[in-house]
Formats: sequence, C-alpha cells, structure tokens
Amino acid sequence: MDIRNLSEVPAFITKDGSEIRELLAYRNSGIRHQSLAEARVPVGGATVAHYHVKTEEIYYITSGRGRIRVEGEEREVRSGDAIAIPPGKRHQIWNIGGEVLTLLCCCAPAYEHDDTLLVE
Repeated sequence: MDIRNLSEVPAFITKDGSEIRELLAYRNSGIRHQSLAEARVPVGGATVAHYHVKTEEIYYITSGRGRIRVEGEEREVRSGDAIAIPPGKRHQIWNIGGEVLTLLCCCAPAYEHDDTLLVE
C-alpha cells in the first residue's frame, strides 16, 4: 500500500511554471498509468499556456478562485470545480483571487515534462 502525505512531498516546478507536489505516480508508488499532484498558483500568478500530446488531465480546484482557458473557451473557476482537459488542448489557468489557487491535477498517463509543449 502506498500512502503519501502532502506535507511530506517535495515541491518542484513544472515546465508550465506551476509549483507541483506529486502525491502518487510511477516515480514514487505502485501506480503505473496516471499521476495525482497538487498545484499552487500564487495570487496574481498564472501558468504558461501549454498542451500535452498524450496526457489527459482533470483539474479539481480545492481552494481559491481562478480563470481557465481551454482552447478558445474561458471560464471562471472556484473551489469545488472540476475541469476536463483532453490531450492536445491548449490550456492556461490564472489566479484571480486573494489567496493561493490550489488544485489537484490528475494526469493519465502520468505527468512528464517531455509531454508538455509550451505555446507562449
């Protein structure tokens, strides 16, 4: 059984500029085909617009308010919202609130820098 506590997982910066804590993936558990990470976007911050060739993502907002663009569509998002991001779809998220925007990122297959292509 693999259990990881967020407070014990080291942070790293992804290719899109997000601060990520990878909770479960093939790198640290028996999970082989997906990953789960927490991302944090500071007040006034944003990720770099990007897409993934192979990976589909689900973002689940756990705190804060943001604005997300997936391809040409933009929407405001808040705590409790889940966003589907299919492979190949350009996306970017901005923190538009007064606190850190925190979200869970579920990726299948698991997140890889090589599968992240920046568009800015």
